[in-house]
Amino acid sequence: MHRMTSIRLGLATTILVSSAATAFAANEEKARISAAADKAVRPIMREHKVPGMAIAVTVNGRHYFMNYGVGSRETKAPVTEDTLFELGSISKTFASTLGVYAQVTGKLSFDDHPSKYMPALKGSAIDKATLLNLATYTAGGLPLQFPDAVKSDADMAAYFTTFKPEAAPGKKRRYSNPSIGLFGHVAALAMGGDFGKVLETELFPKLGLKQSYVTVPKSAMSSYAWGYGKADKPIRVNPGMFDAEAYGVKSSAADMIRFVEANIDPTRFDTTVRRAIEGTHVGYFDTRKMVQGLGWEQYPYPVSLERLLDGNSRTMALDTHSVTAHNPPKRPDDATLYNKTGSTNGFGGYVAFVPEKKIGVVMLANRNFPNPERIKAVHAILAALATNAD
Repeated sequence: MHRMTSIRLGLATTILVSSAATAFAANEEKARISAAADKAVRPIMREHKVPGMAIAVTVNGRHYFMNYGVGSRETKAPVTEDTLFELGSISKTFASTLGVYAQVTGKLSFDDHPSKYMPALKGSAIDKATLLNLATYTAGGLPLQFPDAVKSDADMAAYFTTFKPEAAPGKKRRYSNPSIGLFGHVAALAMGGDFGKVLETELFPKLGLKQSYVTVPKSAMSSYAWGYGKADKPIRVNPGMFDAEAYGVKSSAADMIRFVEANIDPTRFDTTVRRAIEGTHVGYFDTRKMVQGLGWEQYPYPVSLERLLDGNSRTMALDTHSVTAHNPPKRPDDATLYNKTGSTNGFGGYVAFVPEKKIGVVMLANRNFPNPERIKAVHAILAALATNAD
């Protein structure tokens, strides 16, 4: 009996020591990551007068949150990992995931043309483009934004029927909300519903996201941060054509790091969701600065800060660039960094992750500060995470 008691005590002691060592290592890792985030973020907040920022990181499945400032200058509500921020164009990664989900479930094919779902477009120049062209901004030169006169579905259809391309589909990339907006709109039509509702009721639950919305419900409004623009007054995103598809998702750092972890390791989901996530990692067009996938933009990893800045530059967002199609498409490669920036008038964000290293960073802020500052900060944090992951 005495021997059995000694064995049990020994096992208990071993477990306690092991647990203490694990906790110590986790605390040490969080301290290193927090220090890296502080060093990268605090100067930006001072220089650009950013009221609040949420940083979430993941390392080998462990995630950490660093929160700064306030979600509202008026109420002084502190930023937490549950604060809702406008994602801006990071929303396009959800439109892309939904589109792949629709293809995986047999509702559409990327080889389809938009008139299959919108008969009014049949015979128009835009109908020469495929859904894949729309999703990768290679439909022929659609602009960054719709003209101000496009306010209704009828205006939208009329705009697309009179669109005059500057290049054949698949030859040039021009970053465009109307392009991926039409892709998301068609994907929702193929699934039999409105884009926002399909996203909120079909995709978000399957991804395990509980704090992500197109339309923020009353019950969550207290968590919705206010953005701050040039006038330094509280603002939120205005409605617009294809806003939900192109820039309209609101989410928290907690939900977004779950989304990043889903992209890093989609094997924990059922086959349909796994294939939908993996499908967004396929590379279709090489711009020489980065590879355009579905929503996510891709770089070979490790990647220099200079190349990352180049691929996320103003010229990449505003100018037309010749592209080379990957034929066959570039299959997902773990040695790749995936990223996406996003902004509205009052918010700015950036997401980047590297599946091979099992690391990722989410940056959400309630001011639209310059992209290069976001890239530099997240690149520095990723470097610290890579060191911890090794």
